[in-house]
Amino acid sequence: MTPSSPDAYNCIDIDECLNEMQCGPNATCTNTPGLWSCACDTGFRVTDDTQEPSPSNPCVDIDECVNETLCVPNAVCINSPGLWSCVCDTGFRTEDAAQEPSPTNLCVDINECTETPDVCGPLSICFNKFGTYNCACSDGHFSSTGIIWTEDSVCKNVTVVLDELSVSEGQTKEMAFFAFIDEQVKESKGDFLTEAMLVNIFAASMEIAGVGPFVSPPRVNSTGDGVTGSIILDITERLMSSLLQHVGEKLTLRLNTSTFDLNLVKFGPGVNKSKRFPLTANGNIMEINMESLAENNNGWAAAVFLSLSGMDSLLSHLYFQSENQATSEFASDVFTAFLPTMNNTNLTEPVNFTIQHNRMTPDSGSVTCVYWKVDIEPIMKTLRGEEEKKEEPATLGWSEEGCWVSYTDPKSTVCSCSHLSTFALILQIGEPPPPNDFLVLLNRICVAIGLFFFVLAILTFLLCSWNPKINNSARLHLCLNLGLSHLLLLLSDLFVNTPAGCKAVAIILHFLVVSSFVWMQLEAIQLFLLVRGLNKVRVIQRDGLPKPALFAIGYGVPTVIVGISAAVYHPGYGLTEAEVCWLSTTRNFNWALTGPVIAILAMNCALFFATLWSLRTILANMKSGASESKDAKLVLFKILAQFVILGCTWILGLYQTDLILQILFIVFNSQQGTFLYIVHCLLNREIREECLKYLTCSHNKSKNEKDALSVSEDLDK
Repeated sequence: MTPSSPDAYNCIDIDECLNEMQCGPNATCTNTPGLWSCACDTGFRVTDDTQEPSPSNPCVDIDECVNETLCVPNAVCINSPGLWSCVCDTGFRTEDAAQEPSPTNLCVDINECTETPDVCGPLSICFNKFGTYNCACSDGHFSSTGIIWTEDSVCKNVTVVLDELSVSEGQTKEMAFFAFIDEQVKESKGDFLTEAMLVNIFAASMEIAGVGPFVSPPRVNSTGDGVTGSIILDITERLMSSLLQHVGEKLTLRLNTSTFDLNLVKFGPGVNKSKRFPLTANGNIMEINMESLAENNNGWAAAVFLSLSGMDSLLSHLYFQSENQATSEFASDVFTAFLPTMNNTNLTEPVNFTIQHNRMTPDSGSVTCVYWKVDIEPIMKTLRGEEEKKEEPATLGWSEEGCWVSYTDPKSTVCSCSHLSTFALILQIGEPPPPNDFLVLLNRICVAIGLFFFVLAILTFLLCSWNPKINNSARLHLCLNLGLSHLLLLLSDLFVNTPAGCKAVAIILHFLVVSSFVWMQLEAIQLFLLVRGLNKVRVIQRDGLPKPALFAIGYGVPTVIVGISAAVYHPGYGLTEAEVCWLSTTRNFNWALTGPVIAILAMNCALFFATLWSLRTILANMKSGASESKDAKLVLFKILAQFVILGCTWILGLYQTDLILQILFIVFNSQQGTFLYIVHCLLNREIREECLKYLTCSHNKSKNEKDALSVSEDLDK
């Protein structure tokens, strides 16, 4: 090409981007004809956003993870130069392991306890928690590292742990264990304390004290071990303070195991709007004004309500010194209440405890609200070896100071206390009143007379053959069941010292009494059916229910009631608080009898009025004939007599407040057999005539004469 040709002087574009450092690091150079430009790579930004990227104004990484909502819950954002990614937190994983966390692929909890059964090691229990897991030793074992679980923790039998502890001179292995726990609580300040470890500490402590739920029989005698109990309570209070830090933002905590029942609640600004909190432990209730406590503690307060199984054996009721000579025993569980990290000796408002009785309060007994009063500092100093061991402190026992009974009934008591501590109910039982020899003798004589007439009535129904058209099965079995129940009640004192025999007597009595009421109901039905047919003009035939139906109902219904009752709660049968073999009032078990009796009495009332309604025609025409009037009056009398005899006499048993009512109940209830014999035998013309025939040996009269004499039996019934 010559210089004079047109193409000799054409200009071509210079590609400035060939210089890799033209734009500086983390930037991309873009060439255009005659121009070039720089832009930061994705994930980077220019240092000075008013200038383009250049070696002197380089592109720097953008930290996208500053945006906390960039990743889904339970995931963490990881930033890298120019990039970012989301990964699940420790203890979580994505639903689809092949994909990163996203709104459609959330991070879910990993249950380490099921996926790796031996994650905690042998003789241990794994407790899965959201995002993590806790380990603790199983019952009867304790961690080699104490209250702090580490990777080196090994679960050992409690006895092995005791043997491995170093014991000071004059110190027992048990006290060495509690000193070891006390030192760890003091040093750790709650670090790494978990709910699972708390469960294990309580279980091991109560077992070593010899009173745990798995220690049978307890290794503590009736005098108790107040020092050990006080040590456990002191360690417990400091453990609760540590646990309060561990639970974090939780407002309440409830732990219920075979060893203890714990309820913890926190109160603070903007949470738990209720001012009075009902905390429960083993059926007992504590009501405390948390707002007033928080006002004196920077707006925050916490309360713990705890019941430890076996603590009643350590803090024996014998530590209670009564001013009178009455015997004492626990009437409730032993429970403790305190305010973690707070001075809880004085309260601006009393705390109310609703305490369930562990037994019915007898008439000769009274309950007292008491708390465990102990000078704990000397005991703990001795435990830590800070001073020489002394005899049991003088201040150690149950006290009534600052506690009083606000309300009580046979099943529960409300105690009000001006301070928090460990509480219980002490039942003081005075000497029972001496038995009334007159009532005992009267009862035996009256029951013997009643049994005689029961036997006489039964023999009369069996031996006398009167109108075969009349069904007397209900009367016969009514007398049989009532007579047997009266006889068994008279002999039940022979079985009070034999648990199995007493339980059997109670079950049989339950069956006989229910059966008596059922047969009473059947007799009322028979009476109603017979009265209903008095005005009907028809051939005389057998009235009432057939015998198979009577037996099926009369003994089938009691069998079902007693069978269901025994299956649902068989401990309800046996020796009661009144020292008789009968049905217990625990869990309202006595309604297994009261319910059927009330139902039958209600039906009897209905049948009574229905029977009167059926007699209205005869009653309205009493003057139409002397014989009809006399028979109708007799029917009316028998209806009223049987209703009063078999129904109303039981009502007297509910009102035994004075001697007169006791005598009336003994007389009327024991003479049911006498009244039944008078009404259904002596006032029955057919029976009188049949008995006369047997006595005079003239029972071979013709059938026609017998039929003629028996026509009036329908009216007598």
